[in-house]
Amino acid sequence: MITEHEFIEKNNFAGFSGGARLLADIGATQARFALETEPGKFDLVEVFRCDDFKGITDLLHAYLDVHAGIKVHHAAFAIANPVDGDLVRMTNRDWSFSIEDVRREFGLYTLLVVNGFTALAMSLPGLKDKDKLQIGGGKAVTDSVIGVLGPGTGLGVSGLIPTADGVVTLGSEGGHVGFAPADEREYAILQYAWQEWPHVSAERLISGPGIELIYKALAQRNKKKAPSRNAAEITRAALTDADALCLETLDCFASMLGSFAANLAVTLGALGGIYIGGGIVPQMAEWFASSPFRARFEAKGRFESYVAQIPTYVITTPNPAFYGVSAILSEHLRGRSGDSSLLDRIAQLQPQLTPAERRVANLVLANPRTVVNEAIAEIARLADVSQPTVIRFCRTLGFLGLADFKLKFASSLTGTIPVRHSQVRLSDSTHDLSAKVIDNTVSAILSFRDQLDVRSLDQAIALLRRANRVEFYAMGNSRVVALDGQHKFFRFRIPTSSYGDAHLFSLAADLLKPGDVVIVISNSGKLPELLKTVDAARAAGADVIAITPSQSPLAKKANVCLAVNHTEDSATFLSMISRMLQLLLIDILSVGLSVEGHQAGIAASEAARVSHLLISHLDS
Repeated sequence: MITEHEFIEKNNFAGFSGGARLLADIGATQARFALETEPGKFDLVEVFRCDDFKGITDLLHAYLDVHAGIKVHHAAFAIANPVDGDLVRMTNRDWSFSIEDVRREFGLYTLLVVNGFTALAMSLPGLKDKDKLQIGGGKAVTDSVIGVLGPGTGLGVSGLIPTADGVVTLGSEGGHVGFAPADEREYAILQYAWQEWPHVSAERLISGPGIELIYKALAQRNKKKAPSRNAAEITRAALTDADALCLETLDCFASMLGSFAANLAVTLGALGGIYIGGGIVPQMAEWFASSPFRARFEAKGRFESYVAQIPTYVITTPNPAFYGVSAILSEHLRGRSGDSSLLDRIAQLQPQLTPAERRVANLVLANPRTVVNEAIAEIARLADVSQPTVIRFCRTLGFLGLADFKLKFASSLTGTIPVRHSQVRLSDSTHDLSAKVIDNTVSAILSFRDQLDVRSLDQAIALLRRANRVEFYAMGNSRVVALDGQHKFFRFRIPTSSYGDAHLFSLAADLLKPGDVVIVISNSGKLPELLKTVDAARAAGADVIAITPSQSPLAKKANVCLAVNHTEDSATFLSMISRMLQLLLIDILSVGLSVEGHQAGIAASEAARVSHLLISHLDS
């Protein structure tokens, strides 16, 4: 372990151009952090007890504030929880957070949050023989599916599926399948658990809390008084003191895990092996090697010979999830920067594709923007293949389907697009001029998403929720945005009107009352007519929301400013991108109003989702 001073010195010459990468493995009990400066090199590793913190931000501050002198722009976290969208609510801990809010609070360019066992599965290809202990016989079949599971506070499950040029992880909550007893003793334990829960999942028993439950159930079944013990104390009493009840508890636990692992193996067809991680088994690997686990694993009746050939391993390397989130983050950043272009990958994979898939590959290589912009029927026609062949081609590359492929492929083509207005030339083809408009707009939306002020959105939505009436004031190119807002808000049964004439501004403002809300939209924020009207509206007791540049005079006069800081030469061009961003803000406010009975902050967090939906629409 190097000192922080040495680390900072080394970080100036790091293998990653963006500085150190922050990695974390956050479980229900403990959280581990590290900084990676070059591939596979983890320094400043620290472990925290989750009980000592109120939430994810407190935990991050505890680590990052200590290492404040180190530049960190990109981060990836493995978390013991399903991850579906921006809002994460932990299953085994009373924590919830918005991924986007955390990214902004800590000034990160990138923050990826993935399921802990997805990260563990991604670590497997990089494991060496010294990083794992084989339990029993069997031999892994090359390029086959691998299963991974691990008991800890819960029971994590995932899988690794090979593709033509890599692997795909299987998102799974398999630990929550119903528990199936294999003998009379396990049935008695299940009956004991039924006294508390009508549904008993595998996780209830094959986990740290499960060890405690098995211990209590066996004490009752054996008619034996036993002292109260937690999982760590039960394990220690079994392995150190040879306590009979504790040893029986671990035997039962290992047997249940063997049955569950075998079920996973036959479900996935995991001829590449079953790997066991988590916080329990690696800590008692030596005992586990001679436990009933492998015998139960192979006790599969007619499929005994099938599972006997499948190897089972305990992952013994410390912090394996770091390797997984590191691989996931590296792949993500390569895709964004274009360092590993999909075009290059497709060209390299051509010999391994079927003849029909090769025709799709040839089309992609020859006309990449056509593939990004056209529908599946047209792509199939141009490649002279069926539509299912197009889908197979995408899945061979490791994507979920055509939409997923298009999204990643468009990113690979454009890289980091400059936010500017590209002039259309007379010589431009239709594809080129379309690309200029779309690429610049998408880039501006991504930049806009990163700069969104969620607190201002919260305030604006709160004002609109209690508004007696809403009026839109705008001139010139912004009038179309005001009309869009009027139509959307009127559907919420809020009295709504829109004005685009300077004379009508002052007349309308004179009729405003406290409880009314005015939304003023301006590309410059400097028009005297609008500034005068805002003064009149404020004097009448109305609240003003300005959609305008943050440093403009209009922004300073408003109660709330929703900033659109994109600069365009409106003397030469129509304000096309600014208009898109203004419309996007209207959509975000509409989403906030549509979520009745929820806190405004929850609605505001939909901003990133709306941005992604718009980008996906442009890509398709």
